[in-house]
Amino acid sequence: MNRKEVLLERFLRYVAIPTQSDMKATVVPSNPNEFKLAELLAEELRGLGFVNIEISEHAVLTAKLPSNLPEGTKAPVIGWMVHMDTVNAGLSPEIHPWVVRNYQGGDICLNEEKDIWLRTSEHPEIERYKGDDIVVTDGTSVLGADDKSAIANVMTAFSIVREENRPHGDIYVAFVPDEELGERGARKTDLSKFPVDFAYTIDCCELGEVVWETFNAGNGKLTVRGISAHPMASKGVLVNPILVVHDFINMLDRGETPEYTEGREGFIVLKTMEATPTTAVLTMKIRDHNKKLYEAKKDKLRAAAEYLRIRHPKAKIELELSDSYANIADAVRDDNRMGIDILYKALEMSGVEAKTMAMRGGTDGSYLSVCGLLTPNYFTGAHNFHSNCEFLPMNSWDKSLEVTLSLVRIAAESRKA
Repeated sequence: MNRKEVLLERFLRYVAIPTQSDMKATVVPSNPNEFKLAELLAEELRGLGFVNIEISEHAVLTAKLPSNLPEGTKAPVIGWMVHMDTVNAGLSPEIHPWVVRNYQGGDICLNEEKDIWLRTSEHPEIERYKGDDIVVTDGTSVLGADDKSAIANVMTAFSIVREENRPHGDIYVAFVPDEELGERGARKTDLSKFPVDFAYTIDCCELGEVVWETFNAGNGKLTVRGISAHPMASKGVLVNPILVVHDFINMLDRGETPEYTEGREGFIVLKTMEATPTTAVLTMKIRDHNKKLYEAKKDKLRAAAEYLRIRHPKAKIELELSDSYANIADAVRDDNRMGIDILYKALEMSGVEAKTMAMRGGTDGSYLSVCGLLTPNYFTGAHNFHSNCEFLPMNSWDKSLEVTLSLVRIAAESRKA
């Protein structure tokens, strides 16, 4: 079996365990199947010679592959953090991938029975992959390349390193749950069991993309408690919480929403609203690469809530703001950027042109970087994450695997001060 088919075989095994995270859950992991996947991976790691294999009460799996370098050789300790959950995008949690062999261009019928298509008019980027084998969904779910293609990547790399006895220093891996819920798994990781000099995530994006700049991210929750009354006696009494929230929404800038922004432009996005005759709850996401602009967006929400209190004095209005993750770039210093420099070297060694991008999102590395462990991200090769049109060109995926192997080699050939 060639290397690409090994990647595919592993991927199909991992996506067969549905691990869609549950945004309403109050525990970690949010999906018990994340334990099931962690147990499968632990058994595979055991067969690859890993030691100190542990699965925590939160389904965080940590393990170590001991160095095979000559005694006394001090190489940097390298690690990967990969998330096990798939996103809840309002689609089926069950994933049924299939492969378009030797794609020749044009639209792809993902599901003939349901008449679901991947149209080139909507996703013209797929035509760049003519002649490639492309992994797609059956149109009823996301593909789960975010992030199970990365799980297949590192597990295949570890198996190659072991089977070919490639030189390597100490290697650590952490498989974590619930990244899609705001890095919940990373936050539950005991970093003493992940004692690396530098780490990587493999999460998102097409061939060559490198990320060490992400959003600063937070969440907002506006709760309005009104006063209910019968229509025959409502004048001067009724306070409709939905209309109060409507006034709040009208104070937001439509130009600062995802549909009107790109690149490093931040936004505030409305997520959900639940309402009864007495209470309405609006949830929001706040995002910006620039820390000062991020804080300014939170200040705008505070000011809007204060104005509501003046305009609707009978309503009880509460605004809760919380930070979710921070921009990796704010953690970069001259004395800790070795992991970034080595990543660019690995791309060059693998024959991949680097495409540095500011991610309009975050990774587990966003949290790790705030904790002092600078953690850049590199590509899986996939496109259209969080949709039923997600697809994964296998040549790009194989190049991502080659970058992983190059990182192992470069770390082994480096020497710690």
